Amino acid sequence: MIPKNFQIKCFIIHLHRAEKRKENVQTIISNLKLETEVIDAVDGNELTFDEISNYKSKKNLYKPNYPFKINNGEIGCFLSHRSVWKKIVEEKLDFALIFEDDIQIDYKNFEQSLKVGINHIKKLGYIQFQTRKITNYALELDNLNGIKILKPKTIPLRTSAQLISYDTALNLLNKSIKIDRPVDGFLQLFWSTKQNISLIQPSGITDITHISGGSMISNKKSIYSSIIRAIVRLYYRIKIKFYSKIFRNILIKDIS
Repeated sequence: MIPKNFQIKCFIIHLHRAEKRKENVQTIISNLKLETEVIDAVDGNELTFDEISNYKSKKNLYKPNYPFKINNGEIGCFLSHRSVWKKIVEEKLDFALIFEDDIQIDYKNFEQSLKVGINHIKKLGYIQFQTRKITNYALELDNLNGIKILKPKTIPLRTSAQLISYDTALNLLNKSIKIDRPVDGFLQLFWSTKQNISLIQPSGITDITHISGGSMISNKKSIYSSIIRAIVRLYYRIKIKFYSKIFRNILIKDIS
């Protein structure tokens, strides 16, 4: 599966207090045929004021402006992914597979998808293994026995599973010295990051957040604030789609 002379590794981001997910992490390690390292996720609840100030920007960095205050859990999640990007660079890996701890893997299907992803990761740089079926995409870059590499019209949220290259990790590190939004929202901004994001479908990956203790980064909100937030989020998503449409073609690459 892995080309000779390539350095690849799997990282699983796991929050130490997420007790219900420990067994799932061990299951992944036992079944995955790759060198795997568990990364202690940064717990946003334990971040100090100075630690937050080191990374959190006091102003919006990118367009469109992010309309919400990024919470400590989201900061911790972003820093967890940055720690993996840093490891990829420090260990000089050709590419790495990154999982969050709330996924379930159909190993037979995932193995086939991973083979396709590995064939294209050097050129594309970042390939999402999405947990949801994507029907609205801009371009089909490859189709091997029904496994498709797609260029999405709008980059989907979620960082459940992804394959990224050394150059991508280095680029994302440099572009996220300061942060102004959650990591998946940051990855949508390809017009600012200059980072191509493709996805593979079917992926063999399922999101099991709902049965593994729920979200570790969300804050509880009143009904009123939830309604207002939903309206603001909808408006923000419209802006993201608008920017995505304008800049859609700048990073599409021919991988045939």
